[in-house]
Amino acid sequence: MKVILAAISLIILWSLTPLAIKWSGEGPGYLFGVLARMSLGLLGVVPVLFIRQTPLALDPNALLSYVAGAVQIFGSMWLTYWASQHIASGWIAVVFGLTPLLTAPLAHSFLGEASLTPLKLLSYILGLLGLALIFQSALNLSNASAMGIAAVLLAALGQAISAVWIKAIHRQLDGFVQVAGSLLIAVPLFTITWFLLDGTIPSHIAPRSLYSILFLGLIATTFGFSLYFYILKHLQVSRVAMVTLVTPVMSLGVGHLMNHEPLHGSVLAGTGLILSGLILFEWKGAPKKGLSPARSQGQGRLKR
Repeated sequence: MKVILAAISLIILWSLTPLAIKWSGEGPGYLFGVLARMSLGLLGVVPVLFIRQTPLALDPNALLSYVAGAVQIFGSMWLTYWASQHIASGWIAVVFGLTPLLTAPLAHSFLGEASLTPLKLLSYILGLLGLALIFQSALNLSNASAMGIAAVLLAALGQAISAVWIKAIHRQLDGFVQVAGSLLIAVPLFTITWFLLDGTIPSHIAPRSLYSILFLGLIATTFGFSLYFYILKHLQVSRVAMVTLVTPVMSLGVGHLMNHEPLHGSVLAGTGLILSGLILFEWKGAPKKGLSPARSQGQGRLKR
């Protein structure tokens, strides 16, 4: 029951996050927006560890798990924030909806999860067709929009790699500990990146941008990533990725209602194809009964 509630909470947070990302970068710049978010997230999660009297694990596997988490927090978030300047917020969630299809072959190769079947292959084809429609719609708008879609696709791949890597390490860290350790790596990297590529401290931040940064830093990062790592700890990595099945439609609606983002026919058709592929993937995506518990828990063949 706790895992189900965590998944529902994560779906709500992830549905609101793309628009908040877009708003947070309006004015102060996307690099300042992501740096402020992650810094606030770190300031938010450290007191939680003190209150819960949970120490930060420092053994080699824990440190490696922090690095794996930082791949998502730094790499994927940097790409996503950059892309948010060029594409509608709802498109971010739609492209991230491909995460299960990106995760599955990695999970099969390194964690021994269920292998590719004809129905799964069909789900990949539907997902790729949907992505092609959305990419074509973005290309019709501008080259920058197409590059934004490509950046989010790379971000989704980074998230898939991070999830599989954490699962393969199999350190089973507390969610808040995992977030804190990964943020301790990611925040300095964001600081260096901001200093080298921007370095401008905004003299004024509009209320909408400020509230978005606060929401992302104190709620979406502190609790959102913790929920994500908690779910990842208790479920197969391909199942965790299925959270993205619900968020695209909700994010498109949020962007349309709250930011007046247009809903192009090709984008809706592409979204429908991606969701159809994900539904088909989930329908026959359960692991085979013969899979051993050790392998299903993620003790795969990935070298540490």
